[in-house]
Amino acid sequence: MPRNHQGSCRIVSAAVFSILVFVCLNGSLAAGQTAVTTYHYDNYRTGWNQNESVLTPANVTKATFGLQKSVVLDDQVDAQPLVVPGVVITAGSYQGTHDVVYVATEGNTVYAIDVHTGTVLLSSNFGSAVSRPLGCGNNGPRVGINSTPVIDPGSNTLYVMIYTQDKAGPTYRLHALDLGSLTDKVTPQVVTASHTMTDGSTFTFNGKYQRQRPALLLANGSIYAGFGSFCDLGANLSRGWLLGWTAGTLAPFPSNELLDQQPTNRDGFFLSSIWMSGYGLATDDAGNILFVTGNSDSNTYDGITNIQESVVKMSPTLTTVIDLFTPSDQVSLDQSDADFGSGGVLVLPDQPGNTPHLAVAAGKVGTMFLMNEDSLGGYSPNANNVLGSYSTGGCWCGESYYVDPVDGLGRVVSSGGFSAGIWRVQTSPKVGLTLVANSSSIGGQQDPGFFTTISSNGTANPIIWALSRPDGNATLSLFAFNPDGGKKKTTVKVLFRHRAGAWPNIGGNANLVPVVANGQVFIASNKQLQIFGLTGAKASKK
Repeated sequence: MPRNHQGSCRIVSAAVFSILVFVCLNGSLAAGQTAVTTYHYDNYRTGWNQNESVLTPANVTKATFGLQKSVVLDDQVDAQPLVVPGVVITAGSYQGTHDVVYVATEGNTVYAIDVHTGTVLLSSNFGSAVSRPLGCGNNGPRVGINSTPVIDPGSNTLYVMIYTQDKAGPTYRLHALDLGSLTDKVTPQVVTASHTMTDGSTFTFNGKYQRQRPALLLANGSIYAGFGSFCDLGANLSRGWLLGWTAGTLAPFPSNELLDQQPTNRDGFFLSSIWMSGYGLATDDAGNILFVTGNSDSNTYDGITNIQESVVKMSPTLTTVIDLFTPSDQVSLDQSDADFGSGGVLVLPDQPGNTPHLAVAAGKVGTMFLMNEDSLGGYSPNANNVLGSYSTGGCWCGESYYVDPVDGLGRVVSSGGFSAGIWRVQTSPKVGLTLVANSSSIGGQQDPGFFTTISSNGTANPIIWALSRPDGNATLSLFAFNPDGGKKKTTVKVLFRHRAGAWPNIGGNANLVPVVANGQVFIASNKQLQIFGLTGAKASKK
């Protein structure tokens, strides 16, 4: 289990590796319900809800499952929805207790929506979003809330990063919002930072050139955020940052991590961004922070003053790079803009055997690396010192994880290219991954890769949920796969497929994540939230 449950809540689900389900002393979460308070369900970023007792392969069919509600929003949504049952709404016209889904848009609006009726209980706007920053076209027309917020259920607080067009220029502010009123609990913290370069000069954070895309992380009583660039533009002024603040007070950390600390290079091209297609910063059991970096100027890598194209493990205080893995071809990755950092890093829950701590990550090239999380592998120009490397297809994406109900072994779900791959985690006689099945193609006409989540009841009745990127009609599709349903055990069975929103922004990847909780599936896309669930007679018998 991750150790980072917070506040006055206690874990009431003892199932191994389950997502965190809370019963709070203040009554904010309903007993027996599942809360989704962070990106991909937990700080490992497994994407696994193992407390889903309603949806099964038997009832997720075209005849019994479908669209329940569609809610109009003010702008494009890049952030994953978050779900909290039993919230006491204290403002507006719908005061009282509700099961709520929270959605944040690029228009800088945060919505609290009743999951059963689709009623907008509250909406708060936090200022003018920034119009097409630096001319970058791989987002929507405006950039406001780009990353997935995070919720601390113990204090009823939603932390969200807001990007506004101020008179002085584009500015980031970290907000701590009350779940029941969507008002600030403390004064928002303007994001500022500086770091000493190798020549003793100071480099200063400039919000005009930095993009805050990875999901926020709540761990160690702190909030963490990673920053990259807009389309690699302003690469002489944009660099990868990892920043932290104390939860509650929003006091900034005295230390931060700047991934490229070199004052000059031959091309004036720096970056080493943290972007990961929106995937969240992860933690291990010790609270260390893991992420993947993107490209920089080739031949400037040293693993110390410039850490591009790498999986990086940072100390919780952001004072020390504890470990890293850099592919042997990092020079060519830089030269061809083939970022390793287009995907996130998944930390696997503890495994049996002598190598209990594992992690996987893949990038644009489509090679998924299996690493010993206690010794990531470092860098060698001649070899990748990892536990294994596997072809998955180009990955603007991130992996998921669950435990198979038949053999009790872990499964890594890759989603590079246009199909999901299911990989058995082998721990003896040696550690490795074995491909056991693939899904059919889910289509899409943007960069390869997509995002999955897993639902199950304990380990029983697993379903892999996937959301395509837009097709030629700018339409997204929701897929449900039965990982144990393939007759030949090589291609998984499609349980369900349905249109799930629109994405007219073909130039910007739809890095969207399906969220499953309490018998419903939530899909946020362009100017809408769609809620799926059981329909007809099956629904009435829940």
